[in-house]
Amino acid sequence: MVPTTTSEPASETSVVTASPRRAGALIALLGALTAIAPLATDMYVPGFPEMGRTLRASDSAVQLSMTSFLAGLVIGQLLIGPLSDGLGRRRLLVPGTALFAVLSLVCAFAPTIELLITARFLEGVAGAAGMVLARAVLTDRFHGPELPCYFSLLTMVLSVAPVVAPVIGGALLSVGSWRLAFVALAIFGALLLLAVLPGVPESLPPERRHQGGVASSFRAMVRLLGHRTFLGCTLTLAFAAAALFACIAGSSFVFQEVYDTSAGLYSLVFAVNACGMLLVGAVFGVLSRRLTMGTLLSASVAVAVAAVLVQVLLLVTVGGSLAGTWVTLFFAAFGIGGIFPASMSMGQSLGREASGAASALLGGIQFLFGALASPLVGAFGTASAMPMAAIMLVSLICATLCLVFLVRPGRKQAPRGSGGPPLCAGPRRAGVAQPRSL
Repeated sequence: MVPTTTSEPASETSVVTASPRRAGALIALLGALTAIAPLATDMYVPGFPEMGRTLRASDSAVQLSMTSFLAGLVIGQLLIGPLSDGLGRRRLLVPGTALFAVLSLVCAFAPTIELLITARFLEGVAGAAGMVLARAVLTDRFHGPELPCYFSLLTMVLSVAPVVAPVIGGALLSVGSWRLAFVALAIFGALLLLAVLPGVPESLPPERRHQGGVASSFRAMVRLLGHRTFLGCTLTLAFAAAALFACIAGSSFVFQEVYDTSAGLYSLVFAVNACGMLLVGAVFGVLSRRLTMGTLLSASVAVAVAAVLVQVLLLVTVGGSLAGTWVTLFFAAFGIGGIFPASMSMGQSLGREASGAASALLGGIQFLFGALASPLVGAFGTASAMPMAAIMLVSLICATLCLVFLVRPGRKQAPRGSGGPPLCAGPRRAGVAQPRSL
């Protein structure tokens, strides 16, 4: 089991124990908060050409609006997560969600590309609150075998949202301009705010918060990165994200230009591969009750590496094919879909005493690596599937090395049945029992 406290305040009673229905509602709301990033990233993509004409901007300037959002998302997670360990979750979640809605409206009515790029960066910072604090609240509220199960549900949301977002964006574009996508995001943010106010109670009471102000909160991040197993989980997740982002960035060129498929067939390919992540999310909760997180993480990495290795071998020997690429990418998505909840669950369990900082590092570094990997596919060329497959393979080999040399040695030193020794991020207020491993 993961670490738990020797005595919990009444306000911290697990939602699962108190009310299964309330627990389900909370998980659904946390999933919606997690969907902010993929929806805000992909929903307006179909409107890129019209946006360039309307704002008299180049293609690179329009694409910079996405890059600025991802940069804000990374920075926002790294700032908001550790701050929430000292200030509490709601004090940052509520204003962050409200600002996301407001800044989405600013994007919708931006008269210039410069203002849009700036607003998108700030929108990313605000939207990061929902993502990073959803994981922190989940870690605060749920212990034991429930935690990896619920992380797998968040992974399912992250796999569905990128598929649904462009479809919604295309539908909005058919009845209006690209600005409607940001109006829809503003409405989504406003609805989230209305749901968060009564639906997400404070999960970190004052007596469990860290003392020492901002400096103490950020020292927690340094302590976490100094822990071998946590660092291994973070880097394994980050390299898996790099492989996934490379696949997303390169697959449209590979299927539509190299294999000459229609946009409709490519959408089907993308949707089926996303179902690979959905499928593993559906079975992960069951497997997590029977197998250790280390076993599930190792198996997931092995499946992903094997799938991409087969793809590279096919490209080298027979030149690749539509069917071969489709099948291998499906199994790669299946493996990556298992890496995400396993590494997140292990990392958050290790950082339970600084769950905001742990969530910030796991999420921020994940998106940072993904954002860095995406343009590499275009830089190495899109005339064949090899650049995409090679970048995915290198990323997953790096994930394997992190698993072998960082995660596994740390787990061997951990108490039996735990995800590793719990990490104490800093001084606590007096009278609060410290965690113990069971």
